[in-house]
Amino acid sequence: MARRKIAARGNHERWLVSYADLVTLLFAFFVVMFASTQTDHARAKKISQGVEEALQAGTTPPKIAAILGGSVIDKGRGNAALKGPAFPTPSAGKNEAPPKDLDLEAATTLLRSRLAKEIGAGSVEIRVEARGVIIGLNSAIFFSTGDDTIDPGVYPTLQELASILNRLPNALRLEGHTDSIPINTPRFPSNWELSAARSIAMLRVFNERFAVERERMAVVGYADTVGIDSNETEAGRRRNRRVDIVIVSESGLRAEARPVH
Repeated sequence: MARRKIAARGNHERWLVSYADLVTLLFAFFVVMFASTQTDHARAKKISQGVEEALQAGTTPPKIAAILGGSVIDKGRGNAALKGPAFPTPSAGKNEAPPKDLDLEAATTLLRSRLAKEIGAGSVEIRVEARGVIIGLNSAIFFSTGDDTIDPGVYPTLQELASILNRLPNALRLEGHTDSIPINTPRFPSNWELSAARSIAMLRVFNERFAVERERMAVVGYADTVGIDSNETEAGRRRNRRVDIVIVSESGLRAEARPVH
């Protein structure tokens, strides 16, 4: 007797498995999207706070710089790999200004206190004028006769002076002065060259040895045209041979030195 073939019964609910898998994937997708959205809010908040702090402080924190485009020295971080440096970083230390915690009155008091010994010995003289605070350095003490070489023995005095100058934001003028006795050497054919060379020498030692910012300083050579005493006496000529370090006041930016006599 022949066996009757029974057709296999199809499972018509099998589509539910695929549908459940799809729903599960969609659920996971939306969970991930939701989580990403929340993370972006938090990140945006951090960036906003960081930018606000940077604007108030005048600097850009490294983390914010990395997020917003990196810098010259961190190419490849953040968006810098695609866009290049967004925040160029100046040379090291250029934006690291010294603490500015003195005004001119306090600086004058501190200078007279710290340099009391030199003032008493006549090697330093401090005057206050409308154009600022003037620290007169006696050329006979700070330089060799007829030369612009600074005596290394006065470096401690200049270091003390520089430590105070570095705590001020004011512009500085280094003004060379001589007496009225003419000079004529192969290097210095007149007092103009000598006075200018001495102010330049002082600028270099302040900048290179004691880290006073060169952008703050300017040099002037007055020769014997702006004396503070009479050139008729040796004592007067000694006072006139000097380099003045002028801590320029706000009004002093518009004023020029004038002879007293």
